[in-house]
Parts: sequence; C-alpha cells; structure tokens
Amino acid sequence: MSRSARAASPGGTIRVGQIVPAAAIDPLKIADGGGITVMSQVAETLVLTGGDLTARPLLAESWSPNNDGTVWTFKLRQGVKFHSGKTMNADDVVATFDRLADPENGSNALSALTSTLSKGGTRKVDDYTVEFHLDAANGNFPYIVSTDNYNAVILPADYKGDFEQNMNGTGPFKLEKYTPKVGASFVRNDSYWGSKALPDRVEIGFYSDYQPQILALQGGQIDIIQQIPVLQGVGLLKDPHVDIIAMPSTAHQQVHMRTDKAPFEDKRVRRAIALCLDRPKIVQGLMKGKAKIGNDSPFAHAYPSTDPNVKQREKNIAEAKQLLEAAGMKGFEATLTVEKYLEIPEYAVLIQNAVKEIGGKINIDQLDQGAYYGDAVYGKSPWLDSDMGITDYGHRGVPNVFLSAPLKSDGTWNAAHFKNPEYDKLVAKYIASLDLDSQRTIAGEIQNLLLDETPVLFAYFYDFLTATKKGVAGVQPIPMGQLILSQATL
Repeated sequence: MSRSARAASPGGTIRVGQIVPAAAIDPLKIADGGGITVMSQVAETLVLTGGDLTARPLLAESWSPNNDGTVWTFKLRQGVKFHSGKTMNADDVVATFDRLADPENGSNALSALTSTLSKGGTRKVDDYTVEFHLDAANGNFPYIVSTDNYNAVILPADYKGDFEQNMNGTGPFKLEKYTPKVGASFVRNDSYWGSKALPDRVEIGFYSDYQPQILALQGGQIDIIQQIPVLQGVGLLKDPHVDIIAMPSTAHQQVHMRTDKAPFEDKRVRRAIALCLDRPKIVQGLMKGKAKIGNDSPFAHAYPSTDPNVKQREKNIAEAKQLLEAAGMKGFEATLTVEKYLEIPEYAVLIQNAVKEIGGKINIDQLDQGAYYGDAVYGKSPWLDSDMGITDYGHRGVPNVFLSAPLKSDGTWNAAHFKNPEYDKLVAKYIASLDLDSQRTIAGEIQNLLLDETPVLFAYFYDFLTATKKGVAGVQPIPMGQLILSQATL
C-alpha cells in the first residue's frame, strides 16, 4: 500500500461521472458500459476477472472441471446475503442461469451461453454446491460466469424483473436512489459478506458527453470519471491534479462488413479495406499510444493462446487496388453506421479517408448509443442490420465471446452475417480444448482463416483509462465496465 493510500481517510461520499446508461438497468438485457458501472455497485458474479486476465473467487470460493471439461463444479461462498436480507444459496444460482439461458427471455448473456449452457444445465448439488452441465466441453468456462459476462450477476431465485426499482444484489453498496438519465446514489451495505465498504456513500452522475465530465473533475464537482476516451481526455493525461489509471485490455472497436450484401459479399473487397489501414499510425495518432495493434482477429497479443507466428497485416495500397480490380471493381460506396461513443466517430472518419486511396466512398451515419443498438436483435437494430458499422466491445479475459457471438454462424451478435462452417468447427475445437498448447495451435488456424475472410476488422485493442482526482485511492476499474469502489478513499 502506498503512503498516499495509508493517509487517505475512510468515510465520506465518492462522486463518479459517467456516460448516461443506454437503456434500463436490467441484468438480463444490459449491454452498455454506463449501465454496467451502475449495476456493479450492487450486484456480483461468481467469479472476478480484471486486466491481468486471471479468474478469481467472488461469490464462488472454488471451481473445478471433470476430465473433459463438460461439467464444472462450483463451491459457493457461505454467509452471503442479498440486500433484502435473504441468504444466497444454490437455488439462486440455478435460477439466475436458467433465466439467462432461456431463449424466451432474450437475455444479452446468450452471446456467451449459446451452445455452451442451456436452461436446465445448472444443477444444485447441495445448498452451496452447483454443477454446470455444458452443451459442449469448455476449457475456460469460469470466465463465462465471471465479470466478463456482466449479465451473470446472481439474483434471488424469486426475482420478478424489477431490478431498477430496488437493485437487490449482494454487493458492498445498497441503492439509495436511482433517477433515469440523471444519476444514482448508494449507501454502504453493512451486511456485506466481505470487507465493509470504506465510503459512506457513492454518487454517480450521468453525462451525455465526456467534456462536461472532464470539466466537472477539474472543477471539483466529481472525484472519478469512470472511463475517458483518449482523444477527449488528452488534456487530463498531463494534468498534475489528476491521476490516470491505465489498464491494458482486450477491449476494442469492431468494424463489421455485411458478408451477405454488396459490396462486401466479396472477401477481396473486405481485405482491400483492411489493407488501407495504417495500424501503427492509428495506435500512435488516434489512440496516443494507449493501445496495442490488432491483426483482424479476436486474438489480442495479451492472450496466452494467441499464435505469435501469424504474420501481422500491414497497410498495402497497391495490393488493395489489385484486390478490387480482381473483384471487378474500380471503387465502391457504402454507409458506415456508428455509435457516438469513445473515439468511434473519429475512427470512422479515419476509415472514410483511408479508403479514398482505393476509390472507396464511405458515408457516415452517426447515432446515439441507444439508437445504434436499438432492440439488439436482428431486424430491429442498426448495429446488427447495417451494411457496415463500428461497435464497442468491452474487455474479456479469454477470447471465447469474441470468437462466438460476432463471428459464428449462429452468433447472437453476428453483425457481419458471417457464415463459415470451417470457422465454426475451429471455434468449437478451441473452446473445448483444456490445454494451452492445443489452444494456440487452433488459434493460429483461426487467425489465418479470418485474415483471409476479413468479415470484421480488429485494428487495435485499447487501454482502459479511468481518471481520478489527486488523492483519491483504492479505485478498482475493470475494463469490462465495472467500477469497484468499496475500498476507495478520499
């Protein structure tokens, strides 16, 4: 512990600024960083994962697989109480995952659970032991019930869908007041199972943009900005009155291209666009060095299973023009639909300018985050229905969700409408593998297949940046969007 942390005082109110949640705070449906931050004050998952990609006990004390990874047994922590006073047990865990895995409920968690865990697959052994009987072997299953899967917070078995009214979780803070579009306040949960929260209260204010948050931090109205984009927050990086918590992450902005519609049904066009991007320049210019180069697959350098021998894609305008010519095209026109979030609008302009070198014309349609996601189902979502789009993807400790939800033929987030049986088989093999060497071998095949097909661009993986007022200590951001404040001090 640093001297400043030792000198800091417990108690008081921690004031947080963040972007307005895009939708209601509903654990089943929530999908945006703003909502996840609010939910993380009051609700918890079985497992905690952070920037170091390590899975740690939270509401589960331990876990272990059977010989082939098709059944995982979790031992639950005893003495945990919901804010209502009810003791958490195996019935609550079973009900939570049956609720999430039931297609009738339309849960956002199906992005992680589809083809992995079905309703009825979560079974009670005794009051504090649960078995997960999987649809297929999974070597990294604990990450699916961790903070990586932000929907997987444990709720009471008799949950009625009224989370926003009472936020009845197991977390270190209890809801005091929630006002949609305005903010929320929380008070210490004195019945918390772990170390009691140091702050008396947490106040979260919602902002429609980042600049007002920055001014509020510099003006002393708030103590923390949950996440700052590099471009708008560049002034804070050198502000002597501000500390920046920078966490390397696997978070990224996916650029999808509809593989079933012109002009992107021809993979040569998709590859040509990929070859227009100068990735080192993007990292240094757009992201001010606060990112790592991507290679058009979910396999970030940070993942131990990534095959480092796969050749890095580089800008090559001559090859891009050759690919377009081979596809019988001298140029193309498309609309790029984007959400107003972080650096995505600026990234869209960068892509727009880059493809001009090969005769490409991209029109940008920028939407507020809520409008961009729509109902988050096919036919009712600009995200999933657009010909080309840019979508923010939060950090995950393993690449399984990135491999499955946006890229498998039956993926719930497959905005590229990419359907490739060979890819689907490789992903199933990767997910089933229990050892790192096998995972790395399969990963290399997946990386090369995606370089050839290029349904989605993964140009960079960015650092997660949280800004705090000088003197604030004990703040624990999680790149997935959760913000742990129980040990925060002023």
